[in-house]
Amino acid sequence: MNRVEGGDKVTGRARYAYEYPAADVAYVHPIQSAIARGRIRSVDASEALVMPGVLAVLSSAEPPPLGSREDPELALFQTDQVAYHGQLVAAVVATTLETARDAAERAVRITYDAEPHDVLLRADHPGLYTPKTVLPDFPAVSELGDVEAALADAAVVVDATYTTPTMHNNPMEPHATMAVWEEDGGLTLYDATQGATADRDSIAKVLGLPPDQVRVVAPHVGGGFGCKGTTRPNAILAALAARAAGRPVKVALTRQQMFDVTGYRTPTIQRVRLGADAQNRLTAISHEVVEQSSTLVEFGEPTALPTRVMYAAAARRTAHRLARLDVPTPSWMRAPGECPGMFALESAMDELAIAGGIDPIMLRVLNEPATDPESGLPFSSRHLITCLREGARRFGWERRDPEPGIRLDGRWLTGTGVASSTYPANRQPSSASATVEDDQFLVRIAAADIGTGARTVLTRIAAEALGAPAERVRVEVGDSALPKASLAGGSMGTASWGSAVVRACEALLKNGDRGTADTTADVEADSGFSRHAFGAQFAEVHVDIDTGEIRVPRLLGVFAAGRILDETLARSQFIGAMTMGLGMALMEETVVDEESGGFLNHDLAQYHVAACADVRDIEAVWIEEEDPYLNPMGSKGIGEIGIVGTAAAVANAVHHATGRRIRDLPVTPAKLLG
Repeated sequence: MNRVEGGDKVTGRARYAYEYPAADVAYVHPIQSAIARGRIRSVDASEALVMPGVLAVLSSAEPPPLGSREDPELALFQTDQVAYHGQLVAAVVATTLETARDAAERAVRITYDAEPHDVLLRADHPGLYTPKTVLPDFPAVSELGDVEAALADAAVVVDATYTTPTMHNNPMEPHATMAVWEEDGGLTLYDATQGATADRDSIAKVLGLPPDQVRVVAPHVGGGFGCKGTTRPNAILAALAARAAGRPVKVALTRQQMFDVTGYRTPTIQRVRLGADAQNRLTAISHEVVEQSSTLVEFGEPTALPTRVMYAAAARRTAHRLARLDVPTPSWMRAPGECPGMFALESAMDELAIAGGIDPIMLRVLNEPATDPESGLPFSSRHLITCLREGARRFGWERRDPEPGIRLDGRWLTGTGVASSTYPANRQPSSASATVEDDQFLVRIAAADIGTGARTVLTRIAAEALGAPAERVRVEVGDSALPKASLAGGSMGTASWGSAVVRACEALLKNGDRGTADTTADVEADSGFSRHAFGAQFAEVHVDIDTGEIRVPRLLGVFAAGRILDETLARSQFIGAMTMGLGMALMEETVVDEESGGFLNHDLAQYHVAACADVRDIEAVWIEEEDPYLNPMGSKGIGEIGIVGTAAAVANAVHHATGRRIRDLPVTPAKLLG
């Protein structure tokens, strides 16, 4: 089935947040802090306010009224304190974008009292502490058995530290909003968001409005990968600017501004210790993580969380510690927790296989748990071994060289690597309605289509539930005025929204003219099983013997993710995630300038992401998996699992090619040659 919105997108009829028309529209350009810590001494906007076309200047000199300051990242211009370099400290509203930017950059004078700042994460940071939970609400520490004793008694031990750098999401569409205040005091925002319902509620709270007076419209969103999963300052800025100017206002963050105020993946320092007996069975697993948050908001990335579900071992410890630094608050980035955490765990498993003299796949098979290793719950379904074996068959694993660094093809060393993947298969409460209009079935739900094909898959789900051809089904999404829906995140979109759509369609068939559904009670009854998708990633790399240049001619992912609802959409999600994982492995790194406290490579000319030319042959396949314990469709989320094991598979392949173990991402020629 082709994407139902495909024609609108390729012809330009599909409107994104910044593209909606409005009469007498104005524009706002934010001003960012030039220091990383301190206070604003003064804001002089006099020169800007006399410029032709300038309508208003917003700053802490005259704090705009807000209903809540609970989230300091969204409580704009309420204080003269500066918490990080690039924080929004003022903004200019003008009749043209050019005027707003010119006034913001040349005519608003801000002076600061700077204080010493602390922006670099390190394992011995004196401010490290153990939070109560990591997001969303998991205990930061979990311990079973005596890990130290088990490690002391182990026949084989791996003890290594792995690091991942700061990384930024960089969706194609920048964060953008148009705000329109209505005559009745209501507010309509056209916003680039991964969840119109949650965005509406958050914005209403900050502005002190009842939720029913705020409407968020977002039918088309140009990517997000998590950074549009929560309300960002651009939405609040647009609303405040429109109120000050008395007319509709648009704001679109520049790529450079996005690096500072829309979230990022925290850097991590991860110590992994694995102990195994003489038969290569794990006896101890310890995964301890150091990561950062801001001084404004505590954000604990659940980095060690996947280690709790992956392999059997009687003694196990996972722990997180945070350092509150003078940096922007980290946020969600595709597979938060699982992505960096599985790089460390799966790299350590590769090292353990080498130390124990066992094939890496066989090591994983040997340590497959019968039930969830920590909760003791049965898995609703778990076919990791099937994925590993099917991947080995397709990839030609049996031809793999037994030792690293021995295959040389011309100037290129060749190696292969493998890693496991996992991601939770959860869902959140959502609502939907289904009606019959003009011989068409109309399904409404405030879901978000961030480029994943949500409209298309929901159309298929509704058509199947109704027993009708897809051509007779129309799905409306992306508007908080529609029945409430969970956000597009956590690989829960299709499972959450699809459950509501199925129930609404069933109610329509029963009632004849209209059906509605709210899945809150259904979701609350989800218990008794550990629900996860699993997969296996395989990589082949070539490394130039003189320059250290790394090329990846082949990537293969094999996944067990319940029922695949649309093969074309699924393959797109899998290979997109795997390509993003390749970028994580070899390229992506945001560099912090210790002197200024800001990010140095804050554009796509210097922050490199993987492109089509970076991988010649990428393949994603899946096994048929039936799981009756998930949702009415029997599906698991697929948006994130593809990225989870890719970086480890590539790094393991680099070791197999060269004999060099790089534990600090990204794997670069400089690190190999060093």
